[in-house]
Amino acid sequence: MPKPYSIDLRRKVVEAIALNGMRRCEAHDHFNISRGTINDWLKLYEETGDVSPRGQRHIGHSHKITDWPAFRVFVKANADKTQVEIAELWPDDISDRTISRALRKIGFTRKKRPMDTKNETR
Repeated sequence: MPKPYSIDLRRKVVEAIALNGMRRCEAHDHFNISRGTINDWLKLYEETGDVSPRGQRHIGHSHKITDWPAFRVFVKANADKTQVEIAELWPDDISDRTISRALRKIGFTRKKRPMDTKNETR
């Protein structure tokens, strides 16, 4: 994500327009900043009285499984169940696809035979 412009530059642009009467297109040429950005800063200044950048939004999703040691114990206790059954038994509302991702994350696999078996069809 790109870095926001410095607060000093934001204040200079807003002061030049609001206090000194500079037109937006002149500020665009003088400071070499897009007019859309200038409009956003002026709108932010009108709403909050300051030009500081707003906090970053949380990117991603909230994870359904947060207690991984308890999940490992739960999976070992229910190792004979399918992913759909494990999802139904889990205390929270969770999908079987989420269970699949969580099982992969803890390294739990259904396949127990080693991979070094030779292919007999050749």
